[in-house]
Amino acid sequence: MAIYQKILVAIDLTEEAPQVLEKAMALSKAHDSEVVLAHVVEPVGYAYGGDIPMDLTELQEQLDKAAKEKLQSYGEKHGITPENQLVMVGRPESEIHRLSEELSADLVVVGSHGRKGFQLILGSTANGVLHGAACDVLAVRIKT
Repeated sequence: MAIYQKILVAIDLTEEAPQVLEKAMALSKAHDSEVVLAHVVEPVGYAYGGDIPMDLTELQEQLDKAAKEKLQSYGEKHGITPENQLVMVGRPESEIHRLSEELSADLVVVGSHGRKGFQLILGSTANGVLHGAACDVLAVRIKT
């Protein structure tokens, strides 16, 4: 029996995302696991603190569409079915926790830049995911 039957891979769609995905796919192959690929788009209003009196709906829709297209290209490259490619809107840590529990994921894979000192105190998405997850979390060290 595989240790990890369902792996949730949460990526940020930067140029570093393939490193995280490659590691997750290797684990998936080793454990014969199902992979769910996810990206969380933060609401545009968060970036502006909700203080701008304008409708940001169109911008949010453009960000969502671009994220879905990028996720689809990764999914096609790695043989991840369309139903296992998910784009959500919200706070990354919260959405990843919610999704991992909803999917009954055995493992969450995220990227980590290995920050130290003051940057670590401020926290990161990987740190937030690690400290609230109900399952194992693998933080893949990003090589620059």
